[in-house]
Amino acid sequence: MQPDGSAATSTIVVMGVSGSGKSTVAAELVQRLGWDFAEGDDLHPRANVEKMAAGQPLDDDDRRPWLREIAAWIGAREAAGRCGVITCSALKRSYRDLLRDGRPSVWFAHVAVDAEILRERVERRTGHYMPSSLLESQLATLEPLAPDEPGATVSGAGSPGEVAEVLLAALARTGRPAG
Repeated sequence: MQPDGSAATSTIVVMGVSGSGKSTVAAELVQRLGWDFAEGDDLHPRANVEKMAAGQPLDDDDRRPWLREIAAWIGAREAAGRCGVITCSALKRSYRDLLRDGRPSVWFAHVAVDAEILRERVERRTGHYMPSSLLESQLATLEPLAPDEPGATVSGAGSPGEVAEVLLAALARTGRPAG
């Protein structure tokens, strides 16, 4: 923490449902910022991956260990004084609260996309374990960012560069480290 109470580092959690472009936008942010990066999907326990691959949605108990891994990654960056970008669906407020509990650097970048575009993207995607059949459960679970949560919601319909530009401008307006 800085003397004024602000975070000394920034951690952008690029969030949204499957197919929203989280990984693509995160890659664009990392390219521009040079910050540490982690793909949140890589931190899922094997049982979660197998469950999703079988077309079964995750429940809160399934997600909790995964969210703790992501929180630990964020905490390690903060402890080292490093900024980072990580992807995570972060669908519910309770999940986001877990990610930011005791971690002042967290700032959520919600990439929102129209449901029809999401369906097209997920159905065209190859090499990902999550089937398009789970998209509806994610959309039903999604709780948009509340006004008191640190972050911004941006349309993911533009190019990755455009989305990143809007997110970085929003982050800069907060006074958090953004570069």
